[in-house]
Amino acid sequence: MDDQKLIQKYLPLSESTYYILLSLVEPLHGYGIMQKTQQASNDSVKLGPGTLYGALSKLEKEDLISMTLAEDRRKNYQLTPKGKRVLYLEIKRLEVLVNNGAAILDRLLP
Repeated sequence: MDDQKLIQKYLPLSESTYYILLSLVEPLHGYGIMQKTQQASNDSVKLGPGTLYGALSKLEKEDLISMTLAEDRRKNYQLTPKGKRVLYLEIKRLEVLVNNGAAILDRLLP
């Protein structure tokens, strides 16, 4: 899928989805994802188990993440190449927003 189709289909990401994908740059299990998301967001995003596992199921169906290991009840997930690309495109989109906003405020503020 080319970048334009990825942008139209997945972006903008919700804040929780963004942090879930960001936490999966290396394989991690559900509880680890919850901790890493909370840490990376400076405690602004706190995922409950229902929200997290619903999101993981959806992201796996969309081939943005894949399960790498399942031991007992613990499942590890990681980004797929498609998931990495979507995350990269979202970061670039957010950079444009921030840069445009900063440029406008720089003109307004002394």
